[in-house]
Amino acid sequence: MTETLEAAVEAADGRSIPQPYSYLRQELVEPDWRRFPGWADVTEADWRSAQWQRSHCVKNTTQLRGVLGDLVDDRFYTDLESDISQAATMSMLLPPQMLNTMASRTEVGGAGSLTDAFYADPVRRYMLPVLSDRRTDWTSHPHATRDSLHEHEMWAVEGLTHRYPTKVLAEMLPTCPQYCGHCTRMDLVGNSTPTVDKLKFITKPDVRQAQMLDYLRRSPGVRDVVVSGGDVANMPWPRLEQFVAALLEIDNVRDIRLASKALMGLPQHWLQDEVRAGMERLATTARKRGVGLAIHTHVNAAESVTPLVAEATRAMFEAGVRDVRNQGVLMRGVNASVNELLDLCFSLLDGAGIMPYYFYMCDMIPAAEHWRLAVWEAQALQHGIMGYLPGFATPRIVCDVPYVGKRWVHQVHDYDREQGITYWTKNYRTGIETSDADALDRTYEYYDPIHTLPQSGQDWWTEHAESSIAAAESSRGIHS
Repeated sequence: MTETLEAAVEAADGRSIPQPYSYLRQELVEPDWRRFPGWADVTEADWRSAQWQRSHCVKNTTQLRGVLGDLVDDRFYTDLESDISQAATMSMLLPPQMLNTMASRTEVGGAGSLTDAFYADPVRRYMLPVLSDRRTDWTSHPHATRDSLHEHEMWAVEGLTHRYPTKVLAEMLPTCPQYCGHCTRMDLVGNSTPTVDKLKFITKPDVRQAQMLDYLRRSPGVRDVVVSGGDVANMPWPRLEQFVAALLEIDNVRDIRLASKALMGLPQHWLQDEVRAGMERLATTARKRGVGLAIHTHVNAAESVTPLVAEATRAMFEAGVRDVRNQGVLMRGVNASVNELLDLCFSLLDGAGIMPYYFYMCDMIPAAEHWRLAVWEAQALQHGIMGYLPGFATPRIVCDVPYVGKRWVHQVHDYDREQGITYWTKNYRTGIETSDADALDRTYEYYDPIHTLPQSGQDWWTEHAESSIAAAESSRGIHS
């Protein structure tokens, strides 16, 4: 997008000065899956089938080799296997739709011709992380935790996080059609890996859902329910429809958001007749009752926005869904430049009708330091994207601060740039602070990646990492 047009302004002396970013509308393209040897004979009918997509997900390096053949060198597969055994917090699960967007602009040649393109590809970087991607100095921040947002501590009932006064998060299931390497719920979602033994829900799904609904009926202050997981696309449609229909019967619930990366990763799911008809039933009821029904998806790179994604989005609008919004995650090597973010936003908005909504800073989970940005870098990105998109479609870049929640990156209360510690305040109590008189007067910390600090700051962490953790745990003893 940015290479094909050079917009300019006139300088005082008549010289043309290029704008920092140049816009040119681009038509979406569905990459030809037949360029991969393993899919050379796959028909369009099969490709559009949700069942075919699910049954041909890539779950290990053997299956990946079966698709790519010798287009990628052995060194990549060795690198991938090393990550799986030594660092990965998420198991491999990659729908053909997502794999097909990797290295999609590189011409296929002989053996190994896609290797460098695969290493550099932004979708690959977070969906198929390899060991050489990760940092060797600080693989994890000392304050990284499996449940980095402490959602489990805030469960009102199992799986229902009540962090904000008027909003709850319903974690319906612990699986997705695709597993992102940076998953903020890596302690619960997906299969266990060699480095992470995943937690499990204890209560049966129907009992958990009944408990969630009962809590919401008893909580008139809650008006907004995010139905998530995992990914709701992995929930049998009749069960999901039944739960959302029950939410629509609760008078105080005024907004319902269905969270599904699969709108991008497996758009074929949302194009199924059963899903389209069911969404139309729910949207009709929601409209009659004055409830906003929306879908929130998760797209991190412009390459992921294809005609099938746009078609699935249109199908949801035609069914009566009020909004489709995107919540991306800022990640180094994926979308950490102004051009990459704006290319993504315009692809979403112009190509698929998806509203750019949030970009979250990558959470402080283990083995994520190669992805994470410093707060000052996020602030610079927010500044850089202003003025190009319509105001209503300019995404807010937010830091999801532990024990606080989402804060715009410029809302930081104080910032120690040498040690990379930002301090944040909040204006409400979470569900575990109802009797904490000091919750609104306390400051809460978030930590920059240590490799982004000046040398003096890196030296400080080398010497004081353990004492910093002890001090933080002591200061929030009320949450222990």
